[in-house]
Amino acid sequence: MGSGTSTRHHFAFQNAERAFKAAALIQRWYRRYMARLEMRRRCTWSIFQSIEYAGQQDQVKLHDFFSYLMDHFIPSSHNERDFLTRMLTEDRFAQDSEMEKCSDYESIEVPNSYTGPRLSFPLLPDHATALIEAFRLKQQLHARYVLNLLYETKKHLVQLPNINRVSTCYSEEITVCGDLHGQLDDLIFIFYKNGLPSPERSYVFNGDFVDRGKDSVEILMILFAFMLVYPKEFHLNRGNHEDHMVNLRYGFTKEVMNKYKIHGKEILRTLKDVFCWLPLATLIDEKVLILHGGVSDITDLELLDKIERNKIVSTMRCKTRRKNEKQMEEKGKANRKSSAQEPIPWFLPQSRSLPSSPLRFSSYKAHKTSRSSSIPCGGCLDRRELSRQVRSSVELELERYRQQAGLLVTRQKEEPSRSASEADSEAGELQKPTQEEWRQVVDILWSDPMAQEGCKANTIRGGGCYFGPDVTQQLLQKYNLQFLIRSHECKPEGYEFCHNRKVLTIFSASNYYEVGSNRGAYVKLGPALTPHIVQYQANKVTNTLTMRQRISRVEESALRALREKLFAHSSDLLSEFKKHDADKVGLITLSDWAAAVESVLHLGLPWRMLRSQLVNSSADNMLEYKSWLKNLAKEQVSHENIQSSLLETLYRNRSNLETIFRIIDSDHSGFISLDEFRQTWKLLSSHMNIDITENCICDLARSIDFNKDGHIDINEFLEAFRLVEKSCLEGDTSECPQATNAKDSGCNSPGAC
Repeated sequence: MGSGTSTRHHFAFQNAERAFKAAALIQRWYRRYMARLEMRRRCTWSIFQSIEYAGQQDQVKLHDFFSYLMDHFIPSSHNERDFLTRMLTEDRFAQDSEMEKCSDYESIEVPNSYTGPRLSFPLLPDHATALIEAFRLKQQLHARYVLNLLYETKKHLVQLPNINRVSTCYSEEITVCGDLHGQLDDLIFIFYKNGLPSPERSYVFNGDFVDRGKDSVEILMILFAFMLVYPKEFHLNRGNHEDHMVNLRYGFTKEVMNKYKIHGKEILRTLKDVFCWLPLATLIDEKVLILHGGVSDITDLELLDKIERNKIVSTMRCKTRRKNEKQMEEKGKANRKSSAQEPIPWFLPQSRSLPSSPLRFSSYKAHKTSRSSSIPCGGCLDRRELSRQVRSSVELELERYRQQAGLLVTRQKEEPSRSASEADSEAGELQKPTQEEWRQVVDILWSDPMAQEGCKANTIRGGGCYFGPDVTQQLLQKYNLQFLIRSHECKPEGYEFCHNRKVLTIFSASNYYEVGSNRGAYVKLGPALTPHIVQYQANKVTNTLTMRQRISRVEESALRALREKLFAHSSDLLSEFKKHDADKVGLITLSDWAAAVESVLHLGLPWRMLRSQLVNSSADNMLEYKSWLKNLAKEQVSHENIQSSLLETLYRNRSNLETIFRIIDSDHSGFISLDEFRQTWKLLSSHMNIDITENCICDLARSIDFNKDGHIDINEFLEAFRLVEKSCLEGDTSECPQATNAKDSGCNSPGAC
């Protein structure tokens, strides 16, 4: 029996040993499997982010190009100067005082057939919740209510400080949400899971409400409605996408014009003003700073709290005062000192500031403390301004005496010598920020944290900076803060701590790149200011997929976008491949392939890891690059009978071309008028030193207007680009600019048309 017992124990021991080995083997296999999935996920994430940031660089470069043209172009007339300034700079929308009156939206009739939500002011909580339900059912808010809501929103925003102060004493908790980017499902899910805004439940939305997604208008309407219903509990910060110049590229402008074809221009004009009045940051209990992007080594919260934020209409370009204006200001200061003891004339008000003319609504209320409306008296006034003030005062006195005498008062127009354009130009000068003010706002809207110490320019995005842990610590110590909450960056889990948990990134748009690409998140803060993070997936499809299925789906989408990027640079890649092919045999090593691709695209991707997905199996570690480029072209969608090289050019330039079209289309009509085309072409031709006549420009516009309706739409614009590029490819490239015969077009200069 002893022998039998020992045998059974021996077999049991052997079985247990095998079980332990099997468990260890399974565990090792599972860890390798998860590591490979994580590696694929990180590569996919790098692809999406690199392509996204490359698009932002293109936007900055394109705007810098047009800004350079504007700075170096000498218009031939005052009207031409106004037109180009409105078309290519921050003053895209012509100043129209009628747009700022209530009658603008009150004059819009709502038809009886309209079944969407209706608003009446002051808003009630039921109005805001009705908007959510209506938008969930894909209903559209009428343009009259949109403009009315924007008007009331602006009235509220101009009363707010640059940095909102919020306290946890008045509510149970404060919820902070990050980027939404037009994804209405995420906003509805947040309210469903966390609860609707109320006096006990405060919210802070940290910018980037619009662009990329298809429901940006609906998100704005909901956020603005709740802000008006709960002005003390619902707060909004400005993001880098609350910028009318950025909206030209990333879809919001197009969305507004598609949804509101008749009143879209008025809505965009009003939104431009609303965006520049959004607060820049929020401070909770004077301990937690919430801003969209980040900080820099020169961030000054005291300066940010004092600047006139409405002057920063767009962060894409700093429109500062010119040198001669600064010299005049310095001269005025000197005159002020020399004439400080001079008596003030009896007919001028005996105060330090003259009565200014009625301000536009954009500066009403916020500047009642005499920031920009104050005009110091004394020698600082030039003769022309002094004369104007004297006439104004005398006319006011005469009018008062006429009223006392019972005479009929006829209100005359403002002095004819001071034209409306001059008044607008003076108002525009008041709105110009200094370089320091502009830099402060750009840094807090565009910056990103980095692991290294220090602060350096954010060359990947094209704006803002990268700030290290030391910069964060310096700011926290200076203002006695506990930590920062920022957004601006998509994170796989919806949030991320960095800088020793002193910086928290919150991103609330789930499935941002692709379904399953990332979670959304928001953070809740109680009186203890301990962050409680909630993650979610707004798309139900992701809950039915396994982790491997999600990663495979997202990876496929990322590789598709990357192949399009590679195809768009086929010509440049071919030239670079030939440099590595010294023997001209059509073969290069895979290492040379990776180096060549990076030198052309500059995306900073791990090409050696990605080559298995991008390059078919090759013998002897060599790649036949010409056949690889041909296969790359076959993968792209066929567009009629467009040849590969031309399709490549369209792929590469389509986003820039659409942005250029919207820049030229200054009135957002969806069409380029002859005047817009003529002014833009004169600008470009002056930069390229091309002598071109008015008749030639008209002939060129008519040739692009294929359907002869007197306007150029986006399809005609792209088609003209395609045909010009095709003719260049078919002929000699070096002779492309002179391909058009001057005699045929009636132009004096070859190549002008």
